[in-house]
Amino acid sequence: MVAAVPSVPIDRVAVVGAGLVGASWAVVFARAGLAVQVHDAEPAQLPRARACIEASLRALEGAGLLREAVAEVLGRIGFHDTLPAALAGAQYVQESIIESLPAKRELFAAMDRAAGGSAILASSTSAFATSSFAADLAGRGRCLVAHPVNPPHLVPFVEVSGAPFTDEAAVRDTIALMARVGQSPINVRREIHGFVLNRLQWTLLAEAYRMVAEGVASAEDIDRAVRDGLGRRWAFMGPFEVGDLNAPDGLADYLGRFGPTIEKIADSRRGAPLRLDPAVTAALHAQLRARWPDSAREQRLLERDRRLLALSAHLSPVAAPDVAPDAVPSSARIKVSKSPKKMEIPT
Repeated sequence: MVAAVPSVPIDRVAVVGAGLVGASWAVVFARAGLAVQVHDAEPAQLPRARACIEASLRALEGAGLLREAVAEVLGRIGFHDTLPAALAGAQYVQESIIESLPAKRELFAAMDRAAGGSAILASSTSAFATSSFAADLAGRGRCLVAHPVNPPHLVPFVEVSGAPFTDEAAVRDTIALMARVGQSPINVRREIHGFVLNRLQWTLLAEAYRMVAEGVASAEDIDRAVRDGLGRRWAFMGPFEVGDLNAPDGLADYLGRFGPTIEKIADSRRGAPLRLDPAVTAALHAQLRARWPDSAREQRLLERDRRLLALSAHLSPVAAPDVAPDAVPSSARIKVSKSPKKMEIPT
């Protein structure tokens, strides 16, 4: 029987692995007011991480995105040569080492021995399920994945994914922590290879690869399709919301119009054929109506266009940038350590 992880206010965290992702996590936690204890198995990595963290904070300050002085935020971050010292007193631990399953298993076993009994142990892994590295641990109930987008201090999305043995309190407290430090967390409700974001990202990449291989378009053309087309709306809207606003009667209307084409494209792939299920379509439509009633549609359309206008101005080559290009730290500065009627509507 695995002991339950109690819900406690989290004000001290440890970051284990001080490469690009780990350094960015330290920024996320410290700028939110938490004490941060950073460790890396390579002692020489720690000064590099500190330099990267300071550069990131100064870039945030220059863009008006830091509410405190850089020195004040940096003062909350400590750097430790040993794992026990970094984990001492930490209520939450974010592991960000190399994507190696044996290395993660070894590290999580060490963290399970060294961390306080109620500390949550989270991995930044992009692919490995919690079961793959924590199933044999005595404290497996406090282990989970909190997968960010790199760099997390600039892209706030986080996927929280536990295993069947992970305590609900650990998942709940991690989601609450991520929201509190300014991230946008989701709960991946069952273990699935690649989680949510990478399954979406890599599915699109696989289709892009296929179209280049089949001579449909060049790599530059496909990058333009995403950057100048899909990406403009996806910067602030998800695919279901895009569809919901692109047909007069919402998502069900959109899928009714484009469903045959979606199915035909899916059938042309080498995987299993796709058939849109009316029950799933109805459930999706109901979820969107619960978030956005029909009465809000006109205002949502106006807000969409306002954001697109602002984004277009931001991306315009004639607009002066607010932040000098050299103000943003480069990855080179830090070494990575281990309606029923027929009508034409846009897609």
